[in-house]
Amino acid sequence: MTKLLLPSFFLSLIGFFNLFGIKQSLAISQLFFVLAGFLAFFIVKKIGRNFFADNSGLFYWLLVGTLVITFIVGLEVKGSRRWLDLYLFNFQGSEVFKAFFILFFAFYLVKDFRLENSMSVFLRSLLYFLLPGLIIFKQPDLGNAAVYFFIFVTLILFSEMPKKYVLYFCILLIISLPVGWHFMKNYQKDRIASFLNPHVDSQGTAYNMTQAIITAGSGKFIGKGLGLGTQSRFYFLPENHTDFAFSSLVEQFGFAGGITVIILYLVIFYLLIMRLFHFYYARDEVDKRKFMYIIGFLSYFVFQILVNIGMNLGLFPVTGIALPFISYGGSSLVATMIGMALLP
Repeated sequence: MTKLLLPSFFLSLIGFFNLFGIKQSLAISQLFFVLAGFLAFFIVKKIGRNFFADNSGLFYWLLVGTLVITFIVGLEVKGSRRWLDLYLFNFQGSEVFKAFFILFFAFYLVKDFRLENSMSVFLRSLLYFLLPGLIIFKQPDLGNAAVYFFIFVTLILFSEMPKKYVLYFCILLIISLPVGWHFMKNYQKDRIASFLNPHVDSQGTAYNMTQAIITAGSGKFIGKGLGLGTQSRFYFLPENHTDFAFSSLVEQFGFAGGITVIILYLVIFYLLIMRLFHFYYARDEVDKRKFMYIIGFLSYFVFQILVNIGMNLGLFPVTGIALPFISYGGSSLVATMIGMALLP
């Protein structure tokens, strides 16, 4: 879907200028990431979607292997082991895996459930989700684990699998929440607690969220101007180029800049929905798999946007989820462009 390239380019351009106003060296690095992302898009397009679709199982296992290697020998940053140091750049497998995870499930879940044991199919699909999901959760990366969970549930809901299994799974998940809380890191627990009651420790665990709201609010309608954002430029706002890049953007370019970004996202959303309707009434397996891939990519794309912007405005707990095209980082941008290239 080459129509997506234009809004993607403008979003990348806005992301570049946002980083330029924070720190020029970051903007230069991001420029190379943007070039790498668009190059990845054209390479995947040139190879052809069919190659990746036919080998979706192989790519699934290769990237699960990458996650295992990362968990064992990966680069540790701030207590998280999410990256492989490849000398020229750091590779985050959990980001690149997303498109291939969707592609794998788009093929796996298109079955004639009258001929298959649906319970067996569901249990295997659950295993295929839990294998990478638990590794990512233990890195620890609760944000990306949540992204994978949302993709998985969305794909199951839109498949022809009996929905009672989804209900059973959700009930089991709710029952196991206390156990999951026990396995969360202390800082993750603190983030959730500070979201529920940010005034308890506004200078401690709720500091990031409080500063993000202040930073976004200080931009007013037209912003302070490129490079004039005091909250972000002087690092009162932590992670001003990654998790809280949207707050930095609104501080510099104001409500006008923020709403422009949202409109560009809505354009991409509209194009994806239009393409989705094209395959909605599909009857043959090939078109059903295309429909499943689009709905999976749409869930991943929209979920990351809503959660990231939401946490920048204090609507969601702070998580390490990147804002597509705006947050600094090569793995996320390349992963998004690969995902777009694989769209039918």
